[in-house]
Amino acid sequence: MSFLQQNTDSLRKFLSADQMLPPGQHNTSGYPRLTVITPSYNQADFLERTIKSVLNQQYPNLEYIIIDGGSTDHSVDIIRKYEKYLSYWVSEKDKGQVHAINKALQKATGEYISFQNSDDVYFPGTLKRFGEAALKKADDILFGDLYMITVTDEVTELLKTTSYSLDSQILEGMQIHNQSLFFKKSLVDKFGLFDESYRFAFDYEFITRYTADQTATVRKVDGLAGALRVHADAKSSTIATVGKDEHEQIQKLYISRLNIPSISKLRYLWCRFRKIAYFIGRLDFKYIGYRLSR
Repeated sequence: MSFLQQNTDSLRKFLSADQMLPPGQHNTSGYPRLTVITPSYNQADFLERTIKSVLNQQYPNLEYIIIDGGSTDHSVDIIRKYEKYLSYWVSEKDKGQVHAINKALQKATGEYISFQNSDDVYFPGTLKRFGEAALKKADDILFGDLYMITVTDEVTELLKTTSYSLDSQILEGMQIHNQSLFFKKSLVDKFGLFDESYRFAFDYEFITRYTADQTATVRKVDGLAGALRVHADAKSSTIATVGKDEHEQIQKLYISRLNIPSISKLRYLWCRFRKIAYFIGRLDFKYIGYRLSR
């Protein structure tokens, strides 16, 4: 059985189960409080699997917030089905995904925060692994690898990340994926909410902003983490038309702000080489071969 098939089977079994901790019976001792935010709007076909991917984690110190933008499908019925497990939820008209996340950020009480879109999911064990990583060393930003899945939860691709580089973040593009990201609430308190002027590249902007003064500590956590679902109605499907201009705008802003020399082919190649060197240094030739075969 292939690696991708094994993970497909594991994910499907996880998302079909009902293994939530009973409401009010969370044992909070020893684990940092994690706030997970799900912005939701008319994604009822996938929303329940997103919710289960959070609650089935059985994380012992979880705050789960869902902000629905006034869905007109049966999303609200799904949310109500699980409301006894939620710390807060609301369904009301808002200004879009970023506004919804910001509304939740203002209510969040967790030491670490993550947001999982209403069509994406976590893999089994993700929250405990990140919680345990935070206990060992409480870095400001923790992140992991990204998996791509279909509408039927088939795992189609693995995108491993390297250790974080601010230069690569600015010169090459997004180094961290929100599906596998946890960041300290103190960063929001210090650097502000997400920028609602961006529709797509807001995650690229806030990670760059949070790390630009180079005081925030960033660490990769190995292992299965989050999955991005690829489907025709996904917001990410508009990256080519919507995200490109925003990405370039943010890139130019921070190149100027941090006085980084203009992008050159040599500097871009350095970013690419850094990734290959990272996996060679970890003797991960299997993944190098996997990427070269794609």
